[in-house]
Amino acid sequence: MRSRARCACYLSQQFDFSDLVVFHFVRSFAQNPLRVSNTPLNTRTLTTEWLAAAALLVGTALVVVWQNAHVAVLWDLSYTLDNSYRIALGQIPYRDFPFAHPPLTFLVQAAIIKLSGRVFWHHVAYCASVGGTGTFLTWRILRRILAGTKNRKSIALLLSLPLVPLGIYSVFPHPFYDPDCSLAILFSLVLLLHIDRKPSGMVLPIIAGVSFVLPLFVKQNTGLAFLSAASLSIIVLIVWQLMRREPVRPFLITLLSAGTALAIAIVLIHRIAGLGNYWQWTIRFAAERRTPARGEMLGIYADKMILVWLAFIVAGIVLFWLNRNRNKLLLILTATLVSVPFIWPAIYLLRDSDSSERADRLINIWPVLLIVCFISALVNIRRRKGISQLLPFVVIAAIHGCFMSQQLWGSTYAIWPLLMILVAMTLADLATSTREVNWLPLAFTTAIAFSLTIAGAFYVRSHERLSYANLDDGELQRATLPQLKGLSTRGDWIPNFEELVRYSDTNIPPDAGILLLPGEDAFYYATGRKPQFPVLLFDHTVNPYSPEQIRQICRERNITWLIVKQDLQNEEDAVDAEKDRITTALEDDFEQVESLRNYDIYRRIDPNAKKDSDDDDDDDKP
Repeated sequence: MRSRARCACYLSQQFDFSDLVVFHFVRSFAQNPLRVSNTPLNTRTLTTEWLAAAALLVGTALVVVWQNAHVAVLWDLSYTLDNSYRIALGQIPYRDFPFAHPPLTFLVQAAIIKLSGRVFWHHVAYCASVGGTGTFLTWRILRRILAGTKNRKSIALLLSLPLVPLGIYSVFPHPFYDPDCSLAILFSLVLLLHIDRKPSGMVLPIIAGVSFVLPLFVKQNTGLAFLSAASLSIIVLIVWQLMRREPVRPFLITLLSAGTALAIAIVLIHRIAGLGNYWQWTIRFAAERRTPARGEMLGIYADKMILVWLAFIVAGIVLFWLNRNRNKLLLILTATLVSVPFIWPAIYLLRDSDSSERADRLINIWPVLLIVCFISALVNIRRRKGISQLLPFVVIAAIHGCFMSQQLWGSTYAIWPLLMILVAMTLADLATSTREVNWLPLAFTTAIAFSLTIAGAFYVRSHERLSYANLDDGELQRATLPQLKGLSTRGDWIPNFEELVRYSDTNIPPDAGILLLPGEDAFYYATGRKPQFPVLLFDHTVNPYSPEQIRQICRERNITWLIVKQDLQNEEDAVDAEKDRITTALEDDFEQVESLRNYDIYRRIDPNAKKDSDDDDDDDKP
């Protein structure tokens, strides 16, 4: 105490008051550098960064709104809206009707319908807000991953830029389970990256554990892969931390919370819908109709161009290793070689105007990046700490789980944020290895970001991922019915459907049982009628019934009206063929009573009248 007093007396004699303030500030900074973050310069930088992130959020949301202003994929949209509406009416999926998907996306849309009514633009607002949120969460994850990296703020923002055209709801702009599952995973990753920051904390690990389970009840294949990989990673970390005699409390709490949340979810499902029913439709049936062969899953890595792109990357790495003097020209050549696979999709835009070929070049980035990121994660696993050691493998597992539904071409449209996260992890490893050339990661990031942004914008504009639907023929038409406000697309699909809605309101009793083939339009959502047939969309992946079974169910449930759509927006031949098979099976039970512009209306033949007609025919026989 005496020595401290003497020191203070000496300082008061040697320095004036302002000098003492500076001395205290320097000492405080030495003890905790984070306390200086409120300086004017840092405050301006932080404000600029957050404004840029907000601009990315708003930009992504505007892309979703713009997409909905001229695109309506009726096939998928009707599946979500009609099934959400029947849930809002009180019908229980898995118990009351077969349902091949987990419930969360449809429960959210049902809640929107319950709270705000049947108004389509409300669902557009949901997609826009979720799309923007996905981009924002990705930016936060990138910023956390790149902690300690030179120019991390710029790199995080640049890597988020491609998500404006390639956000979770930018490619397919209607409410759907794939984008919602991506949002759930992003939310979980944000929490996961913070659970070991405060070893004594309890609330955050509990929430993180619960978040592990959410994706499983949005989309089963992606969610199961994520839950399994995340849980296994936590177990491995617990063992590793115990071996090093380091704290394991947050990881144990997270694992216990995930197990508890899963158990509660299983009990709720069993009480509400029946666990056997849920297992039958979301696991057995979905796997039977969707699971690809092993060759199809591995086929994404069979493209010979992957070897070419990997050769460019290896050449760049070798050149960097040999360039011991860090010659600037050789470093530029290194950055160019490594960037070639990622800037090729943008360069290809100048070479070929075919939208399908352009999309192929963009999508084919995935296998190359997955291989590179996997190898980088293995090589640098000891350099990372905590959950970051195994996070790349969790993300890679979730991506491959997503591929199980529609492989590379069909499954990537809503998981581009996961790819950007893998790129950030690899760049963080690169920055660790190139500290003496700190501009290299930023240059590489700039090349990737602008290439993917440009190529992604053309990809979204061409609607190549939505090529199964006819979105380009005809004039742009907008819905006039209040419940469909905000629905727009090219062609006569909307006016023809509104004609059907007006006809049914006038000529079909409100409580009549109706079967629509093949279910391409959100009829029940638009009319407010109660669905009485178990299946609303007649697609191989969601319809478990044969034409003969459909005929029998129509008889049992007193389906008295049949509406058959003639010209379909969905251009897949299998859908048209299935519609014709079902129509043929039902033609003896129904007779046509009206023909609208694109719909044939049938009414069930009165069995008694049919019997009398058959008797008359017998009497006429000689």
